[in-house]
Amino acid sequence: MSFSTRLTGVDAAAPGQRAMGNALPPAALAGAASGRPSWLVRSGMAPVLADDFNARLETAPDLAAALPAGAAAALVPDRAAARAAGPGLTAVPDAQDWLRSSGKTQLAVAFAESLWQSGGVDLLVWIEATSRASVLAGYAAATADATGRSQAGSCESEAAQFLSWLGETSCPWLVVLDDVADPAELDGLWPAGPTGRVLVTSNDAAAVPGGVLVLPVGPFNSREALSYLMGRLSADPSQRLGAVELISELGSEPAALAQASAVIASYGMSCHDYRDYFIRRRDQLTVPSGAPPSAAAVTWTLSFEHADQLAAGGSAKLLLAVAALLDGHSIPRTVFATPAAGDFLAGGEAPAGRERDGVALAALERAGLLTVEPATTPPTVRISPVLQATLWAAMPEGMRERAARSAADALLQAWPEPELPGWPASGLRSCVATLRQIAGDLLWDGGCHPLLIRAGESLDRARLTQAAVDHWHDLAATSDRLLGAGHPDTVLACQRLADAYLAAGRGDDSVRWFQRVLDGQIQMLGPDHHDVIEARRRLGHALAAALQPDDAIAVLERVVPDFERACGPGHADTLGARDELAAAYLAAGRHSDATTLYQRTLADRERAQGARHPQTMVTRQSLADSYRASGRSREAVSVYKRVVADRERVLGPDHLGTIMARNSLGAAYQQMGKTAAAEQVCEQARAGFERVLGPRHPDTLRSRAELARLYYRLGRYGDARVLLRDTVNRLERTLPEDDPLITELRESLADIGEE
Repeated sequence: MSFSTRLTGVDAAAPGQRAMGNALPPAALAGAASGRPSWLVRSGMAPVLADDFNARLETAPDLAAALPAGAAAALVPDRAAARAAGPGLTAVPDAQDWLRSSGKTQLAVAFAESLWQSGGVDLLVWIEATSRASVLAGYAAATADATGRSQAGSCESEAAQFLSWLGETSCPWLVVLDDVADPAELDGLWPAGPTGRVLVTSNDAAAVPGGVLVLPVGPFNSREALSYLMGRLSADPSQRLGAVELISELGSEPAALAQASAVIASYGMSCHDYRDYFIRRRDQLTVPSGAPPSAAAVTWTLSFEHADQLAAGGSAKLLLAVAALLDGHSIPRTVFATPAAGDFLAGGEAPAGRERDGVALAALERAGLLTVEPATTPPTVRISPVLQATLWAAMPEGMRERAARSAADALLQAWPEPELPGWPASGLRSCVATLRQIAGDLLWDGGCHPLLIRAGESLDRARLTQAAVDHWHDLAATSDRLLGAGHPDTVLACQRLADAYLAAGRGDDSVRWFQRVLDGQIQMLGPDHHDVIEARRRLGHALAAALQPDDAIAVLERVVPDFERACGPGHADTLGARDELAAAYLAAGRHSDATTLYQRTLADRERAQGARHPQTMVTRQSLADSYRASGRSREAVSVYKRVVADRERVLGPDHLGTIMARNSLGAAYQQMGKTAAAEQVCEQARAGFERVLGPRHPDTLRSRAELARLYYRLGRYGDARVLLRDTVNRLERTLPEDDPLITELRESLADIGEE
């Protein structure tokens, strides 16, 4: 169902809705009574708003004023204000810039929650924008959440449709892009629309796209810092002794205050006692030039020691070492409960029989070094990226390698089977990307770690086509460099890269890589090995996809007899190769050859697999396509009708294969001159495409264009112009200006009398 359709519906609890990992709030359920649309959707997983959140009314930007409908703003660290805030921040920059931890994300969460609860938006989307893949996956998830339909195309296609809808809807919306690191990652992915708001957080103002209002966020002022500290230490007022002096030493840094108050509350000490510890530690860490480090660069070391004391045996330190290698925005809790993580934590000699991961996580949370949010399933573990970088820089070389291998093993063991869309697979993919970036070649000891293969398969499954291409390309290059071109891991990576290029619609690139794989297989296995025959078939398929049918025929005419000799004439591999060859014949205009081969293959499939086997139905539809291409419309209609009936019975009326068969039947009716029958079938197909793919999918738009042409032939000129003009307008908002489909439909519009 389309976004616009859902806006007029009453399906407040439609499939796919999720409230950033929580149940929809009462405001959503009471939408109809309050006058708001009953269509209310939240998508994505925002961090939980801290119980002790400080609204910072004096120093935080006024987001409500800065973000009216149609506007975009970015929260970034205010380093100038931080340097002026106190003595601990006037120093030379630390190796890791703790000023980045200024509370930007919590301010964004508070604004998003306030806007949602007040009824200011009907669609709220939170995206961890640390990579282009994360943004694309977030848009695809938002599309699914808002429409209640499963993802039907690539993430790139789903994102284009979602952004197009944002640009034209009257529904008020907010998209939060958290932790943007590179504006290039948002090229072509920037959300905009007259009823929407975009809020960005970033650690660098230079990473904010041009035209976005930049709002610096600095440290607390003294009043806010005191209010925050008093709130954190409310259980025992005696701990507040010396609070003003401690705030002065910490320079009102939010990260330092959070870590310090966590240790004070956990230890039962006073602010005065902690200040003494802090000063002694800062003196120990001061660089030879005499410049002190920032406050948080000191407080984290005290928190680290406190966590180690809470979890005796060193398990907290070891767990933190693993967490430092993963995506701190979204680590599934199950990663730390795996056997691999347990074995690594056991190296700290924790007492036998204890749940080391639970004890260590609890200790680290009490010390203010990470958070565990139970709202998701499994819970989400979050840790500051600044702390992660600090930990990695301080980690001994030997521990780095052990931690990297253990983290990889743990991620692989935590991967769910079967993998479902969304969380936790999205978090695991992000963790793998972070681990690869940090660990580099450490995951290639003796071969490619299986985790890297699993992550690539997950990208393929999620239809993140460009991210999959980048992943497999990197694996192929790294494997070639470290293991050699003939190593099985290199061959596998090259095969998957060729498949990824094909899925991304880059036929020429896929041909090049399939040819490379084939050449290598021939050299290692000989020309008659089954794997070589299969590699040749895949090359033929890629040539056809790259619109090189004659070359595809030359390859596949060798493949078919090879499979017949190796497997037998009725084997599934043989039948599949015949279908590939027949498709190449059809693409090359050799209609008679295609029809003859499809007829033979269909008869063999019916005998071997049954008349309603999915592959049998595919071959039958291909036979109908060949009839239609050769002008045998009566035979094409007869076969298409059989395909539609079989697919409705086996797959259901709303299966994409059923809808596509119905669309082809309409085209055959038109060719046969039965325009009234064609009109009915084509309207059914158009409605089906809109239900399953959405109103902005290219296949939906093509079906609309065909229906418009049919209306014109039926003399419904006004309907034809309106439908085709609307289709072109939608495409122009979704696809590049020079896209062939737009050009084709503009020509059709001109043909029916509208320039």
